[in-house]
Amino acid sequence: MNKDKEMKDNSGAVNAYRQQLMFITNQKQQMQFQSNILDSTIKELETTKEKKVYKGTGNIFISKNVEDVLKETKETKETIALRIKTLEKQENELVKKLNELTRTGDKPGKKNINSDEDDVEGVA
Repeated sequence: MNKDKEMKDNSGAVNAYRQQLMFITNQKQQMQFQSNILDSTIKELETTKEKKVYKGTGNIFISKNVEDVLKETKETKETIALRIKTLEKQENELVKKLNELTRTGDKPGKKNINSDEDDVEGVA
């Protein structure tokens, strides 16, 4: 009886970690998409011969110096890169926890195909 309760608790934790993992993975993909857009923006700003460009701020566009917009864009890209690294760390930790939980849920006689500690591909 106690083992059944433990299995249910384990299953609930696995589902919760999977939901967190999906959320974090989605956030990371969105950040990577934004990073790609910023890369294109930086490339265009570095090659333009214009001295001023229009920067969108909410529902309006403001004329600004190219150098200022380029600096702001690079800073935003750095911030997003740091956020992506943080999300990747969180993602890896969740995958490790999920792998540990699924390993503990295996029966003793069963061979575990995800026995490598650093295997982050097992659950995701």
